[in-house]
Amino acid sequence: MADTLKEILLDSTRRPAVVSDFEGLVDAEVSDKGGVSGAVVKTGFAAVKKIKPGIIPSAVDALLDDFTVALEPFYGDYKAKGGNDFGAYLAGRGDEAADALLSVTDARADKSSRDSIKKVYGKLRPNGKKNVEEALPRLGQLIDKHAAAV
Repeated sequence: MADTLKEILLDSTRRPAVVSDFEGLVDAEVSDKGGVSGAVVKTGFAAVKKIKPGIIPSAVDALLDDFTVALEPFYGDYKAKGGNDFGAYLAGRGDEAADALLSVTDARADKSSRDSIKKVYGKLRPNGKKNVEEALPRLGQLIDKHAAAV
């Protein structure tokens, strides 16, 4: 069994399946959003997909290495503690894990040369932490799924 997220998520033979599963996670999380803030997320998500079709799998693939680095300390601690549900572990450290992941997207948005992407990200970012925290259980489950396949 692999000991690091790099071994689990970034192996070239598994990466396409990882990207596909994470794209599905993003779609599911957006679909599950409700209320006014959910409408904002769904509208922003649709706008991003309209600006550039295929942007979600492309973005997941582009961010995967940095997300892996951001989550590696959490995974190392989880493994050291003998955990058996990374989703529950991440949810238990939701504040820290969300900040780690958002630091990646914040840096990427800051570097973007596309004003339309910056504008949409700016509208989504205020609720970003809450949305990421809500996604952590699913994210951890997907990582567990891929870890079991190694």
